[in-house]
Amino acid sequence: MPSTKSRTYEAVYIFDSALEDPQIAEKLDRHHGLLSASGDISLEHWGRRQLAYPIKKRENGYYVIAQFTLDDVSVLPEFERALKLDEGVLRYLISLHERELGAPPMTEEELAARKKDDDEDEDEE
Repeated sequence: MPSTKSRTYEAVYIFDSALEDPQIAEKLDRHHGLLSASGDISLEHWGRRQLAYPIKKRENGYYVIAQFTLDDVSVLPEFERALKLDEGVLRYLISLHERELGAPPMTEEELAARKKDDDEDEDEE
């Protein structure tokens, strides 16, 4: 039974660094085709990086972060199954995207007030 509330998810993929960029793009297109996401899927390519520890005897991986919104979460198990079966995917993590990381953005007035407070604190020392 599909959910009426759409939710935003974030997926982090680590692909085998031996794959060429067009192969990675093709894999992303194929896997994301299973999602039937509402709206665009935003991708952030972090590129090839050294892994903290070997995964499947690999020292390097190609990192991609994707954000997508799903209306029907029942597609997630099939999506995860496809990722598990793909030998080019070393690791993946799918999580609910609750909010952006870091402090919330401040308005110009808040920045000015903070700077004024900081200047006053320095004068007192």
